[in-house]
Order: sequence, then structure tokens, then C-alpha cells
Amino acid sequence: MGIKSCFRYSVCVSALAISQLATSAYAQDASPPPASKDTANNSTADNGNVIVVTGLRKSLNESEAIKRNANGVVDAISAEDIGKFPDANLAESIQRIAGVSIDRKNNEGNGVTVRGFGPGFNLVTLNGRQMPNASSLISDGITRSFNFQDLSSDGISAIEVYKTGRADVPSGGIGATINILTPRPFDRPGFHGTLSAKGNYDTTSKLGGKITPEVSGVVSDTFADGRLGLLVSASYSERNSRRQRTGTQGWVRNRGNRSNPNLDLSAIDTSVNPTQAFWTPWTVDLDVADSNRKRTNAQVVLQAEPVDGLVLTADYTMSRYKETTQMHRMSFWFDRPDIATADKNGTLVDVTTLNDQLNFWSWDYLNDTRNDSFGGNIKWDATDNLSFELDAHTSTAHSNPGTKDGQAAEVLADLKNPGTSVDINGTFTGVIPTASFDDSALGGSAYDFSNIVSDLYQVRGYEVKNRINQVQFSGQWKSDDSALRAINFGANYTDYKVDTLTEATFRFVDVPLTGLDYSYIPRGNILNAFPGADKLFSQIPNYSATQFVDLVKNAGQFALDPPQYNGVREKTWAGYVSLDLETDFHDMPVKIDAGVRYEKTDVSSYSIANGIIALNYRHVQELQVIRDNTPATQNLYGGYSEFLPNIDFRIDLTPNIVARASYSKTIARSSLSAMFPQTNFLNSRPGGPFIASQGNPNLLPYVSNNLDLSFEWYYKPSSYVSVGLFRKWVDNFIGATAINGPIYDVNGQPLTDPSVNPRPGCPDSSNPPNPACLSQPSDPVVTWQINTVGNLKSAAVDGVEATIQHVFGDTGFGIIANGTLVHGNVNLDPYDFTQTLALTGLSNSYNLVGFYEKHGLQVRVAYNWRDKFLQSLGAEPINVDAYGQLDASASYQINDHFSVFVEGLNLNNATIRRYARFEQQIRDAEQYGPRFSFGVRAKF
Repeated sequence: MGIKSCFRYSVCVSALAISQLATSAYAQDASPPPASKDTANNSTADNGNVIVVTGLRKSLNESEAIKRNANGVVDAISAEDIGKFPDANLAESIQRIAGVSIDRKNNEGNGVTVRGFGPGFNLVTLNGRQMPNASSLISDGITRSFNFQDLSSDGISAIEVYKTGRADVPSGGIGATINILTPRPFDRPGFHGTLSAKGNYDTTSKLGGKITPEVSGVVSDTFADGRLGLLVSASYSERNSRRQRTGTQGWVRNRGNRSNPNLDLSAIDTSVNPTQAFWTPWTVDLDVADSNRKRTNAQVVLQAEPVDGLVLTADYTMSRYKETTQMHRMSFWFDRPDIATADKNGTLVDVTTLNDQLNFWSWDYLNDTRNDSFGGNIKWDATDNLSFELDAHTSTAHSNPGTKDGQAAEVLADLKNPGTSVDINGTFTGVIPTASFDDSALGGSAYDFSNIVSDLYQVRGYEVKNRINQVQFSGQWKSDDSALRAINFGANYTDYKVDTLTEATFRFVDVPLTGLDYSYIPRGNILNAFPGADKLFSQIPNYSATQFVDLVKNAGQFALDPPQYNGVREKTWAGYVSLDLETDFHDMPVKIDAGVRYEKTDVSSYSIANGIIALNYRHVQELQVIRDNTPATQNLYGGYSEFLPNIDFRIDLTPNIVARASYSKTIARSSLSAMFPQTNFLNSRPGGPFIASQGNPNLLPYVSNNLDLSFEWYYKPSSYVSVGLFRKWVDNFIGATAINGPIYDVNGQPLTDPSVNPRPGCPDSSNPPNPACLSQPSDPVVTWQINTVGNLKSAAVDGVEATIQHVFGDTGFGIIANGTLVHGNVNLDPYDFTQTLALTGLSNSYNLVGFYEKHGLQVRVAYNWRDKFLQSLGAEPINVDAYGQLDASASYQINDHFSVFVEGLNLNNATIRRYARFEQQIRDAEQYGPRFSFGVRAKF
């Protein structure tokens, strides 16, 4: 960082400070480096007085300085040089920090969990600004935090993780507030530039080439005697990848005929499961998903200092992220088992269904996201003691624009064997399931295309637009003449708005498959990291879901349901004041930061959907919701206000030992989709269950009272030990509630069930619907389970985290090791079927990093491990097994301008496994394989 650089939130780090830190640190070393250029330790010494550390050692020193000088508990990762961040993925970098774990998507770091609190409980900002997020994939949901996959690491200068609350830090993170910093031209005066080109090699990729390009560059310069500065950064990357999965679509409690003599429940341990509850798997699946991802990032920053003390900054940041996926699945459904055996927990571990059919699935996914941010900043040193800053930006994230014009986020097709002529079996006693079937009664193989007919299709368009307008004002009065060193004050306004458009059509169809390009993918070495993979399906169908839907259109059986709109808008006004105090206690320096932040948030939400007319008995497995052609708007309102105090106490027990104590109150805002007022129909099949959901915009934010204690020993250059204790008392946890009752049509009449006593000719898949198959007043009224959410309970989380960073003198070797133990007081009870709250994301974790940097050679090996944890509760919980991943990188500095590098991720071919209540209840077992990259970097 340059001398003018001042990180937000009062953490100031300059090139001068770093140089002084390194110099003073080396001064304590009994064997200082010689007074000459020494590529052995990547430093340059001038007559033995000033030492400038570069490379990985420089990054470690800067991160250490941020941690040591901060008020409260702050960890950081700094770039080794402009355009050179330690990891290719920001989430992969941040997981190296104690207390930070990540979730992975397509074998890349995605969501961040801090101290056991998942992505929804952490706020991610870019240069102190709250940034929007959007994804067109239903599985991603609508989250508040900026998505790490959208942003390349090449244009990042540092990441700060604020684990304790501060009055001048934006609210929204209970686990942490994570601030991503990008470089500014005034940070490093003069001309600087880097260019990097590499190839990414994915070992499992089958879609396109295995090697894909990635290029990036950063150019920065200052002009007019340092009064003007311009920085431009850009990057483009492409990746082909394959996800391999087996598992189930979920587990259902007590699905099956308990009186069936072939349902063996004798092994159930009634001491823990007295009702002999049992769980049936929906399916056995074997998937392959081939994806192509293209990501473009760019940033332009213009700075000017027309007069001393007045710095003007204008910036534009953009990202374009486009991912297409073709997924294929071999599967069968256990609608109700004919023969089954339960284990001691009640899991049906051996399940057989007679006279059924296999399912041959295909999906086409599209996620096209565009992010744009325009910002401006004014910093003014009005006097030697008084300074002000004004920052404003307008930012948007727009996913799948054009959905109303027919752009689909998901196209699903399912084929099946005709009639009921296949006996199917699945066993669930191992790490992954096994699958087998008897197709002897079918007449030819169940895989023969002549024995396959159409079943259903689904087309879903999903468009999300998130817009944030934000203005932040801050000021500081400072003095060196008294114990009161600074008064910090400020105010800000945030207008947060998210709008969604959903077009979802689901139909059972019967169309000829003539012209469908159909083949099979041999199982081959799919899931070879799992024992027992050879006992799954021998092949997987391979056809285009989009081509199948075209056949449906040509047959005149395609229909599109009316679109639905949902949105939330939050307007937040905030103000804060804090005091920085410095004094001595028995000759030990003491620093105290105390402040309070006040926030007031107004919430409005809306839904627009066509009115409900009736239920249509369209298929033996489908009760279709029929709507009219008149959109109706539903609006709901809410709001809340909070005082958020904090106090940070720091004492330097010795020149090298720092002790801290902090108290803060922080909040995290509720899930956006939980506040949509619209009624969603989740299940309306003949015979039930009948399940719907509705949001609640009056949800209060999660409120956490936090206590932190930490001790840090900076015992030698680039080396320290840190131990921290924390406890969080969290109120307003959101839990699921449900009411049973009717849902009313546009005329105020309850919906009725036309499938109970069907009229002649029903079911009927005609379009338009057969009037005889529609709900009529004489039909039985449907009693729906209407799920909603509310602020129900409180919980507490405590833990300990420790870090050691050690450099072995002048050998070039060093290690970083950290670990976190975390515990909560509301855990999942697998036998409590009424449980509405359990703490998700809580897990122990550790990191081990070894590195070598000398004679131009840099080598780093990192292993990250995370223990098993509860991912979600829902109707049936989802747990994630323990996961450990080994990564490595190496680079060689050819000369002052060029270096070459190679990186390897997931070298141990780690696998991800998720399960429901018990480990035998597998949900997903995924395998991605290792990834490699190699390239060259130029610096000029």
C-alpha cells in the first residue's frame, strides 16, 4: 500500500508503516540480512538500514500489521504484489483465516462461514460498499452477500475480516463483515503494470477442451506530479468442469404401508425411536453435469488531488458471469416400497418396489449474471485535526435478463419405461447407495430406446435484479494532545431493492420421441473415489432437454403458466459516533474504542400473480393450479430499529504481547425470500400432502451480543501466535411454523379436490383444461399445510480460535497453522420431529500451510479441513460430512519482469457427501477431481 493509502474503518496501513514494521522486526533478529540484493529472502537492503520485503513474506507482514494495529479482532489477507493475490479464488484464500470455513459449488469456494455462521449471517462489502447479488439458479436462492464466484482475485489488493462489531462498520454481519479491497492508483505512485496468462486444466472435464484460458492485467500510473492517477484492471477466464454425483432426492418419514408384512421394522431401537418412525428414500440417482463458465471482470479508477488534502475518486466496476450446464441423470423412484428393511435408526436401508419404471432425466441450465457499479468518493482533510469523507455508489446485479422473452434458467425433461414392468432395488448401507433392477418382464432391456416413452417436462425462467443505492458520510476529529485521540462520526443511507420474476411450467406429457438425439454415457470411472461405485447404474442417458421440449411444442402440448413477481425493498438510515482513547496503565499502552450505531429500516414487500381459479385433475400424479388472466398485487409492510453499541479494549502487556477484550452488538437481516408475501404451492398431488408456503415481511433481524477475548504474541519477524475466545448470544432466530387450513380462490371460496371422486373422463391432460376435471363446490375442501416463518427462539455460540505463523529465520521456510473449535447450545435432535430451530454451519476446522520462498522459488502447500455440520433444517435436515482438501502452488522468478507458476487444487480428489438425519440417509455424494493451472506472469 502507498503512503496515502488508508483502509476504511480506521485501519490505516501505508508503505511507510510496513517498511518500518519490517525494519524494526529485522532489527530484533540476531542475523540481519547482508547489505545487498538478496534474492534468497526476496528483500533489498540499502546499507543495512532499510529493508523492503516482497513476495509472500511481504503479504504476511502486511496482514500481520493489519491484525496487530486494528481496534477489535480483525484478520486480513494482502496481495503479494499488484495483481497477485495468493489464491485464484477469493473464498479459497479467505478460508485460510482462523474461524473461516467455506461452502463449495462446482469444486470452487463459494459461500463463507465465519465462527459457525453461514453466508446469510455475514456481510460482504467491496471497498466498504454493500454490493448486490443475483443468481438465476433456484438452488442458489436469493442471498444478500456478494457472490465470490463473480469476482476474480487478480484485481484485489486485500481482504479484511472484521470479527467484532464497530460503530463505523456497516451492519449485517453476525459472523463477520468481510471487506474486499481493490487497488487505487494513489496507493502506489508511479507506473506499475502486470499481465498474467494461464491455462486451467480440469481433469474430469468432458464438455469442450480440458484446458481453458485465463488472462488478467492491471495497469496503474500517476501523472501531473502525482496529482492525477488512473488504474485499469481486467480479467477473463473460462472453465470447463464436470460434477459427478449419486444420491437421492430426499427422505420421507413414514412413507409406506406400515401394515405391509414385507416392511421389516424389527431392528429399530425403540429406546430412542419409540414410535418406530421410518424413513423412505425418494429415489436413487446417478448424475453427471458438464458446465462451461465464462467470467469477465474489469475496473477503472480515476483519482485526482487538485489541492493538498482533497482527494477525488471515481470508479466503475463490472463483472459478467455466464455458466451453462448440461446435466443427465439415471434414476428410479420409490413411491411406496413393496419390500423394505429398516436399520436401528429407522432408515429403510434395503428397499424394493415392484412393477415400476426407470427414469431418464436431462437438464439444461443457464445462469447469466451482469454486475455494474458506479461510485464516487471525496476525502477532505479540512484541517490538521479534522477530516471528512463522502462516498456514494449505485450498483446492480441482474441475472438472466430477458426471462419474459423466453430465456429459461432451467429446462427439465424426463423419459421413462412404459407401464409398470421393472422391479427396482436400492440399498443404503454403504458410503453411497447401490442400485439394481430386474427388467426381464419388459421384453428387451430397460435401456433400449424402443422401451422408453415421454413422461414430463419443466421450463422455468427465473430473473433476479438487485439494486443498491448507498450514500455514506464520515468524519474524524483527531488530536495528539490528550487521552481522547479521535472522535469518529458519520451517517449513511442505503436503498436496497430486489425484484424477481418466475415463470415455471410443469407438465406430464405423452409425445412421440421420433427425432430425439439419444445416446448413453458409460459409467466408466464416474465416482471412482467412492467404494461401491461399480454397483450403480451401468450408464446414464444423454439427450437434450431443450430438444425434447421442442418435440412437445411441435406436438401442440406445450403450455406456459402466467409469470409471478416478487420483491422486497429496504430503506435504512444509520448514524454513528465513536471515541478513540489512548492512555497508559502501569507503563503499558492502553487503547479504547467505544461507539454506538443507530439504524432504522423500513421494509415493504410485494407479490404479483394471477388469481387462482381452481385445481385441475390433469394427471394421476398432478393437481394443476389454474389461474386467471388478471394479475393481482399483494403488499405487506414491516420495519425495525436497533441501537448497536461496541467497546474495544486493547493493552500492550509488553512490546510484543497484545491483549484485547471486545463487546459488540450486531445484526444480520432476514432472508429475502422469507419476506415475499406470495402463496407458493409446493405439493398438490392427488391424495396429498397439500403443502403451500407464504412469507413474512415483519421478520426482525437476527440480533447478536458478542464477547471476544484474545491474546497475541509477535515474538519475531513475520511470526506470531494468537489465541481468541468468543461467545455470541443470538436472538430472533427464524424458525418454521405452519398452520392448517384452506386456500381461497379469486371469489373467496376454498379450493376443493376434484380427484377424490373424479368425474367421467378425468384425469385429462387437455389444454385448455377439461371443465369436468376442475374443482367444483361439491368436491371436498382441501386442507393445506401452509408453511411460514417467524422469529421464534434464541441461541448461543461459543468457541476458541488459535493461529501460529512462524518463519524459520533466513531458511526461506515457514508455516501457518490455525484451528477453530465452535459449539452451540441448539443442536439437531434427529428424533425430534417438531424441531423448528437448530444452529446451521457450526463445525470445527483447521488449516495447515507450509511455504518456501528463496532464490526466486516460491512453493506453498495448504490443507484445509472442516468437520461435519448441519447445512439446513427444513422438512428433513441436510448434514454435510467432514471435508479436507489439499492445494499446492509453485512459482519461479526468472528475472525482475517474468515469472512462471503452476497451481493444483483438490490434489487429494476430496469428495463431498451430504446426508439427512442419519449417515445412512445419503442425499448427495459428489466428486470433481483435481484441477491444475499453469502460466506466466509479467511485471513492468
